[in-house]
Amino acid sequence: MTYGAVMAEMGQVELEPHTHKKGQIILVQRGALSCEVDGGLWMVPPRSAIWIPGGAMHAIKGSGLEGYNAFIAHDVAGDLPKICCALSVGPLLRALLIRSASLPLLYEQTGPASRMVTVLLDEIAAAPVENLHLPMPVDKRLRNLVERMMALPAERGTMESWASHVGVSERTFARLIGRETGMSFGRWRQQLGVMLAVKWMAGGATIQQVAADLGYESMPSFVTMFRKALGTSPGRYMAERHPGNRR
Repeated sequence: MTYGAVMAEMGQVELEPHTHKKGQIILVQRGALSCEVDGGLWMVPPRSAIWIPGGAMHAIKGSGLEGYNAFIAHDVAGDLPKICCALSVGPLLRALLIRSASLPLLYEQTGPASRMVTVLLDEIAAAPVENLHLPMPVDKRLRNLVERMMALPAERGTMESWASHVGVSERTFARLIGRETGMSFGRWRQQLGVMLAVKWMAGGATIQQVAADLGYESMPSFVTMFRKALGTSPGRYMAERHPGNRR
């Protein structure tokens, strides 16, 4: 019903959109993973995990990844999230995911392994959801704009200039963004910055580098934005994921 696998240190990883019947949870120990599912993008730093329900079409990208996978059959996933989400992974859940990677493909349904899997499912169901999700528009005009913004995140245009790039009025642009993402353009762009910051810092970039690459004129203004979004400073956020590292 459930089986796990180890992700040894991997180079560049890019899996095209695909699906599988079993649900999948991926714990990231090192590196950063991005996952796009049904119009949403998730960025997963070390010591967090991504839950992908069975049947969900998804694409995965990452580099320098180390971690653990667990695949969970539909008939035992009833209490798990029905949508894709990034999860905060505590010590017990982490230990259970690591242990699940050594389970045989077939194990006794009444033995110790089965009891461990029951606890694993309870821990996944109880894990806090992290604010690492960016709604992605479906409209082709907005997708082209998103690709540009992700490639040139330091570009600081106005609402008027971005609307012009899409080829619509400012009012239509605001309405499109709201309809497609459920966010205002300013809130969506801020969340994009958070996602990119998490990805870059997980790859080893300093806070100063990230602030500059996102187009902030000063590091304190970037730190303030990050703290408002995730509830802690970027330095503390990454230190909790890389114990012993200082930034």
